[in-house]
Amino acid sequence: MQKEKKREVEEMMEWCVSMPKVELHAHLNGSVRDSTLLELARDLGEKGIIEFADVEHVILKNDRSLVEVFKLFDLIHILTTDHSTVTRITREVVEDFAAENVVYLELRTTPKRNELKGMSKRSYVDAVLLGLRSVEHVDVVLTNAFSNGKISAVSSPAKNGSTRKRIYVGLLLSIDRRETTASAMETVKLALEMRELGIVGIDLSGDPRLGNWSTFLPALEFAREQGQFITLHCGEVYNPDEVRAMLDFSPHRIGHACLFEDDAWTKLKSSKIPVEICLTSNVRTETITSYDVHHFADLHEAKHPIVVCTDDSGVFSTSLSDEYRLAASTFGLGKMEMFQLARAAVDHVFASDEVKQELRFIFNSAAAELSL
Repeated sequence: MQKEKKREVEEMMEWCVSMPKVELHAHLNGSVRDSTLLELARDLGEKGIIEFADVEHVILKNDRSLVEVFKLFDLIHILTTDHSTVTRITREVVEDFAAENVVYLELRTTPKRNELKGMSKRSYVDAVLLGLRSVEHVDVVLTNAFSNGKISAVSSPAKNGSTRKRIYVGLLLSIDRRETTASAMETVKLALEMRELGIVGIDLSGDPRLGNWSTFLPALEFAREQGQFITLHCGEVYNPDEVRAMLDFSPHRIGHACLFEDDAWTKLKSSKIPVEICLTSNVRTETITSYDVHHFADLHEAKHPIVVCTDDSGVFSTSLSDEYRLAASTFGLGKMEMFQLARAAVDHVFASDEVKQELRFIFNSAAAELSL
């Protein structure tokens, strides 16, 4: 019986991998491979910058509380402070998503300034873009949500008429909750300057225990006035006033939506703001007590727009295929329901109608191959 159950799980996982998928909530630094983090940590340990023995267990632990998650992020920020490393992790993260048949990826990251390394916010983003151009095993198409659907391939196309995987990628620039209003505005203006290079929107993220909504609101209002897409981390900790203010702001999407009071929950459902659902992240950080009580079920039953996402595939040792398998086993979803959920995510991407049309074609073609 156990062998049969194991085989069923394996077969479902194989099917989830084969299904085309859309990832809309993935942090660059949170999606780095453990092997890469260990390599970078050993290198800094040999240079005497950190004590490797003190951080090895932080990297390898995969059952982290919310506090421990941000401790790991603090370490990751130490490990990824130069341009070449940023380029490398971008390349690897995109390759990892493409390997599990993610056909559209919105990758979010906070532009960092590091004067010791000669890094500005602009050069940081340039390093990320270089990472996209250096992907070798899959064709990367950088989407542009702002210029008549203009899209551009940024990696080398397959040669001699051969075909290989293609992944559409859009970048979100994140405002960190530790930032000042001026710094947040700088990030928004940078996104505007680079939007024809593949910057598709703005994210508000970072430690949810820090900062005040009023600090970031001027920059977010300016971004909206300029036509930028906006997504907000919302309801990761109990802060009902902020949740209401965020819903009143009416962003294009929100992430998590875990700790809502009843009035906010009602407002969310009436607003139809799409929610980026991150099952493993929410349970591992104990924001939600268990998978079976996750608000995925309520939103899905209410036919509210939701998108299954990873949040931080490296930090939480998961993948988008894992998240779909988990949703299927927890909430009793069949293959058709999962496919429809994945295809519906196309409606909520921060991309042009032309890109959405291409993605729908991919899903329609896959439907026949998956025998749905």
